[in-house]
Amino acid sequence: MDVNAAVAAVAAIAGVLTGVIAVLAFRFSEREQRRPTRSSLHTDPVLPPGVDTVLSVLRSSAVVLDEADSVVKASSAAYALGLVRGGRLSVEPMLQMARDTRRDGEIRQVELDLPRRGTGRGEALAVSARVAPLGSRLVLLLVEDLTEARRIEAVRRDFVANVSHELKTPVGALSLLSEAVMDASDDPEAVQRFAGRMQIEATRLTNLVQELIDLSRVQNDDPLEDAEPVRVDELVAEAIDRCRHQAGTKQITMAAGGTADLHVWGNRGQLAAALGNLVENAVNYSPARTRVGIAARRVAAPGGELIELAVTDQGIGISDKDKERIFERFYRVDPARSRATGGTGLGLAIVKHVAASHGGEVTVWSSEGQGSTFTLRLPEAGAARDRTQQQARLDEEAGQSHESSPYVSLPAPEVLP
Repeated sequence: MDVNAAVAAVAAIAGVLTGVIAVLAFRFSEREQRRPTRSSLHTDPVLPPGVDTVLSVLRSSAVVLDEADSVVKASSAAYALGLVRGGRLSVEPMLQMARDTRRDGEIRQVELDLPRRGTGRGEALAVSARVAPLGSRLVLLLVEDLTEARRIEAVRRDFVANVSHELKTPVGALSLLSEAVMDASDDPEAVQRFAGRMQIEATRLTNLVQELIDLSRVQNDDPLEDAEPVRVDELVAEAIDRCRHQAGTKQITMAAGGTADLHVWGNRGQLAAALGNLVENAVNYSPARTRVGIAARRVAAPGGELIELAVTDQGIGISDKDKERIFERFYRVDPARSRATGGTGLGLAIVKHVAASHGGEVTVWSSEGQGSTFTLRLPEAGAARDRTQQQARLDEEAGQSHESSPYVSLPAPEVLP
């Protein structure tokens, strides 16, 4: 009997201990489930409220790092630039900046040149990186791509340098010739010769200034504000009249065909200047007793009908390496010939800008010693006018909807040329 009581007591104690252990295990399991795991620190909910929305509308590439330097959030632009790879920030200088900012809370900014990966090009990617603390544990990295801005700035510097050089040449010549005239005041023949040279340099300076004004105008003005249907045959006749004297001096025959009943939509003055520049180049770079042809036709295109104007000459032709650059400002295939013909190197740049601003393009085919063909493609008047009017209606409707909106509309970001 005593043995049975002892066994029962031991069994009761064991049951109580088992129950206590089970309750403790259950409570511990609940507490472990409520505790955040390390992997949850790298998900979106750790971002402060509203930050995710703000990052999604930023133009800059955005990367958010946690205390372990793991990427919590990264924009698609950051992946496109190659900043994030395998969930980690791949640019060591930026990573070091993030660590320093996490340590002392100080905002840092630096400009870096990064290699372009996977493009095969040697040029660097210029970026501006700014790091700031985001809350108590996170760090925000904003990266702005400065490559295009630097390229545009370099183009502007080259343009200013070229303009300065081109202006100094005729101005310096005029100064020297005026001194020569003064020294030769007692020699009528010398005075007449120097005066003729001064007139040539003055004409070259006038042409350069005028083409600079024309280039500035086509770059800054909207040609469709004063757009109208323009007859192609009138543009061709005006271009031929502009070059008739030069062509007659060199006995060059000019012929036009296929221009009847064709119309383009745009600014008449700019279109006449563009076609005139092409015809003038063809005459200036053609040998004597050759032929310059101007042909027009209507061609089908995915966006509507196009009018194609082709100017063909039998001149010296253009090499392959020069064809890639002839539409650059101040670029000359043959500088010596350009000085002889009075060329400024701006004519084809004006043609390119006029074509682009009218929704068209200009292309060139050329072979050295066989001549060149410049083709100007422009939207036909009817299709282009319909698209312009449709866009104007959409802009007007958008403006009315903005007027009815209670929110203040922010200006659109500036688009660099």
